[in-house]
Formats: sequence, structure tokens, C-alpha cells
Amino acid sequence: MCHPTRRTCASRLSATASILSPPKIPCRLEPVAGTNAMSMFDEILEQVLKAEIALYHARCRLQASTDGEALHDLRIQLRRLRSLLRPLRKIDSVGRLDSAAAAVGNLTVPVRDLEVLINELEQKGYRELAASRQAALRASVERVLQSRALAILFAELDEWPRSFRAERMAGKARNLGKLISKRLDRQVQQLAQALGDPKYDRHKLRILAKHARYMIDAYPRQAAVSQQAVRSLKTVLSALGTWHDLSQWCLKAASERDLQPLLAGWQKASISALQDAEAEILRLRLNLGHDSGSAHEHRVSRDPLLPVPISA
Repeated sequence: MCHPTRRTCASRLSATASILSPPKIPCRLEPVAGTNAMSMFDEILEQVLKAEIALYHARCRLQASTDGEALHDLRIQLRRLRSLLRPLRKIDSVGRLDSAAAAVGNLTVPVRDLEVLINELEQKGYRELAASRQAALRASVERVLQSRALAILFAELDEWPRSFRAERMAGKARNLGKLISKRLDRQVQQLAQALGDPKYDRHKLRILAKHARYMIDAYPRQAAVSQQAVRSLKTVLSALGTWHDLSQWCLKAASERDLQPLLAGWQKASISALQDAEAEILRLRLNLGHDSGSAHEHRVSRDPLLPVPISA
């Protein structure tokens, strides 16, 4: 059973017909008195609350072992949360919450890697190899659920709105839009520079691209990036993700002898996947180069409170 500590989130989750279905998100917060539109401050509050509810939901699914996507969804929500927070980390409460989310993200990396490997083994027909790793996966998931890092994250989420409002009252949370735009521009510039360097480590490039993609999703109005570049960015991430998984499995096969029968196939697929990724990297570089010349004419035209659906 799921026992959230926060009553508001618990009541919203209990209203959900089934924990297999996404929780119903409440209506938008009311605009600040005297304004016609929601302020950036309130938009951020709302989006963090949505991420919190989704994290509670994913934790419930993990605890109940309802499906095989719960851990993946937990990690997606962590990335969305951190993308919202990343431009504002110099604000004390934001920095604390971001650190708590990062700790859980780091804790779940090897667990998710094992889960993905098991799925690959099952798809390739190596069911015995997959089954032999299921116990380790269950134990790893349980360690995450019982971890101090996860408890700290939910405690920080519970406290954060009050702290963030107090910082705003004290004048420590001003000019949020400018801070976000500045960080977004820097993130995209870093990615563009890395794309232009053929020697730049492709694993690090994947992380840079992921940070840029999620931050654009979080703040589309501040993102001076065309829709074409956004689509290209997603394609690059998919290609690099495929290559990353294959390269990780090749490394696993070097230390886990029962995986040796799959090594040759993974090596061949890894080479092909990297070639595909390089072609997409060139397209993204060209798209971002075009955007730099017309940044304000091609902003992402999407409601900032409706994030782009994220695929695996």
C-alpha cells in the first residue's frame, strides 16, 4: 500500500480510479490577484506539484508491483522536476530540492539499467538469463523504496512550496523568467558547441542533449528553438539512447559470462546505432545553427503547462 505523508497528494491519489491509470491533475492554480495570466512563479509551483503527484503515483506502483514501467516513469518525473528546478538552483529551497531529486536519480540508475537488460534478454528469447536476474532487480527496487534518499525527496517536496513562497516574500525569487531564459540559452549553446566537436564524448553528449530537451519541454515559451530542432533533438536522443544501451550491454558481457552469446550481436548493433546517431547529430547541428540566426522567430508554440509526451 501507498502511504504518502502529504494529505493533499494522498487525497488526489485516492480519487484516482486505479493506480494503473495516471492520477487526475487538478485545475490550474488561480492567477495572482490583479493579473490576467498566471505568473511564472505560480506556473513553477503548479508544475512542481504535478511532478510531486506523479512521483507519489509511481512510488505506489513500485510498491504494489503493478507494472514494468513504474521505475521508468519515476525517473522521467525526476528528470522533469530537475529540468524545472535547474535554472533556479541558486535559490536555497530550489537547490535543496534539486539535490534531493538528483540523489534519487543517481540511486536508480543501476536499477533501471538492470531492468532494461532484463527486457532485452526476454525479447531476444533468453528467458532463463532474464529470470536469473529478476531477484536482484526486485531487491534493488526494494532498496530504492526503503532508501533515505527517497524519504528525503518527499520530505523536501512537502516543504518546498512554503519555503519558495517565503523566499519570494524576502525578494530572493525575483526575475524568474530572465533566469530561466539565460540558463536555457546557455544550455542550448553548450549543446551546439558539443555537436560541432567530432571528438566530444558521445555519452556526455547524450547527457547534454537530454538536459536541453527536458528544459525546453519545461519552459517552451523561453526556448528560442524551432519545432524542427526540437524534433531533431528527440531523434538524436533516441539514437544515442539505443547506442548507449548496446554499449552498456557489451561492457556487461565482458564481466558476466552468461551474456557472452549475445556479445557479437550487440557489438554489431552498437556500431550501426552509433553511425545512425552521427547522422542525426549532423542534422541537429544544422537545425540549431539555423535557429541561432532567427531565434525569436521560431519559438516553440505550445502551452507552457502542457509538457511534451516523453518516449522511452
